[in-house]
Amino acid sequence: MSHSLVITDWTLIKKSCRFSKLIYIDAMTQETHYDTIIIGSGPAGYTAAIYAGRANLKTLLLEGVPQGGQLMITNEVENYPGFPEGVLGPELMAKFKAQAERFGAKLLPQMAEEAVLNQGKPFKILSEGTWYTADSVIIATGASARFLGIPSEEKFKGKGVSACATCDGFFFKDKHVIVVGGGDSAMEEATFLTKFASKVTIVHRRDVFRASKIMLERAKNNPKIEILTFKVIDEIYGDEETGVVKGVKLKDTRTGEITDFPVEGIFIAIGHDPNTKLFEGQLDLNEKKYIVTKPDKTATSIEGVFAAGDVQDSYYRQAITAAGSGCMAAIEAERYLESIRG
Repeated sequence: MSHSLVITDWTLIKKSCRFSKLIYIDAMTQETHYDTIIIGSGPAGYTAAIYAGRANLKTLLLEGVPQGGQLMITNEVENYPGFPEGVLGPELMAKFKAQAERFGAKLLPQMAEEAVLNQGKPFKILSEGTWYTADSVIIATGASARFLGIPSEEKFKGKGVSACATCDGFFFKDKHVIVVGGGDSAMEEATFLTKFASKVTIVHRRDVFRASKIMLERAKNNPKIEILTFKVIDEIYGDEETGVVKGVKLKDTRTGEITDFPVEGIFIAIGHDPNTKLFEGQLDLNEKKYIVTKPDKTATSIEGVFAAGDVQDSYYRQAITAAGSGCMAAIEAERYLESIRG
C-alpha cells in the first residue's frame, strides 16, 4: 500500500524513508496559501464562502465537478425562503455563486484530489497538480445518489436507468416508468416525471413511507401515479442489442414471488452516500461514513477542520439546512483562526 507524506522542511526527508512518496511544498507560499479552503459547492459550500469572504478571510473554494451540488439537478425548489413562487435549482445556485464571488472568495471549478489533514498545520489540499495550503478547512462535499447494486442495473445505466428525473425525464415522454423509493425524493421524482411519462409507478419495499405527508399525498392524488408496496426490483431486462430497458422483475418482499413488469424507464431514489472517501482514516466518520461533528457545531475530530451540509447531515438533507450549516462552519472557522492568531 502506497503512503505519501507532505513535508514543509527538507530536513525531514531522512526521517521519512518509510513513505513511498515525498512531497515538498512551501507551506506559506502567498499564491497558494489561504485562511480557509472550502471543498465542495452547493448551498453549504457557497454559503460558507459568502460568510468567510465577508469576514475578510482569504478564501479558496474548490467547487468540484459538476459545480453547485445536487440542486443543479433539481427542477424546482418550492421551500427555499424568499422565493414564494419557487425557483429552479440551477438558478438558485447561480445566485449563491455570484454572492460568494462578490465577497471576494476565489472559486475554482476543480476537484480536490488529495487532502492531508492529520499531519499538522497548515492543512494541504491537492487539486489539478497544485498543492494548496490553509489554516482551516471546511468540507462541503455533499452526498451522491445511491443505486440498487444489482448486476443488471449497471448494464442499463444511461439506457433506461437513471438517478435524476430532472436530467433524464424528457427522454421518457409518453412512456411508463418506475420510481424506486419511499422518501420525499421518490415522491418529488415521481411527480416531476408525470410531466413527461404516460404513467409512473412508485415501487417501495414496505407500506410505511419516509416521505412527508404533503409529498406523499401529492403523489397519491396524481392520476398518473400508481404506488406498489412490498416490492423490490430483482432484475432489469431489455434489448440486448440496443441496451434499451424493456421491463423489470419485481420481487414481493413478503412472499418472495417474482412477477414480470413491463416498463421503459427506471429512476432510483433510495438515498445518498456521503462523499467522504477523501477523508477516510483522517476524520471520524459514523457507521454510514458521514463525517462526525461536535454537538450543535460543525467542528470535526481535527481542530481547524469543519464539515457542513449533506456530508455530515443524513437526517435533514435540505438546501436550507445545508446553507445554515455552511454559515455555521464559516463562523466557527473565523473564530478558530482568531483564537490561534491571538
